[in-house]
Amino acid sequence: MTKRAAASEETRLRILDAMGELFLERPLSQITLGDVAERAGVTVQTVLRRFGDKDGLNAAAAAHGFQTVASARDSAPVGDLVGILENLAEHYEASSRLALKMLAEEHDSPVMEEITGRGRAYHRQWCERVFAPSLEGLAGAERARRLAQLVAVCDVYTWKLLRLDSGLSRPQYILALTELLEPLLDRGATP
Repeated sequence: MTKRAAASEETRLRILDAMGELFLERPLSQITLGDVAERAGVTVQTVLRRFGDKDGLNAAAAAHGFQTVASARDSAPVGDLVGILENLAEHYEASSRLALKMLAEEHDSPVMEEITGRGRAYHRQWCERVFAPSLEGLAGAERARRLAQLVAVCDVYTWKLLRLDSGLSRPQYILALTELLEPLLDRGATP
């Protein structure tokens, strides 16, 4: 029974990985269950049996990706700017291509819009958690503004602007974020 369960899980992961690979290659609307099955080395019937339909597969792939991202991002140390930025840089180096592709397609697909909305909510919660010591004592509009600033500075679009568009190295990206964040984390910076 254990071998059967392991084989079933391996098949499930191959299908999810195939879906992720194909999504990086073409728009979601152009991916068929046949494409996914072929890439995963299974039949369409296997994909249908595991996930029900394309929407079920999309939801499962999103949940799998979200779980992978959260397990890596959740290891960021609270209140330790160096550790926070190392975690963030590592995450974006590994998965920014996928995140940017999802954001580019969010207005064309209700499924993608739901996924990116969930990602935005997670990113906001992550910022709220890792920067909690700097948000302590702030309330109302001041706290909301400060959290919005932290969310923006740590966003994947900021990574894209600094790393891809401006060509900064990873260490220079971390330094740039440090320079942007330090005034926000300093209690005396509130006007």
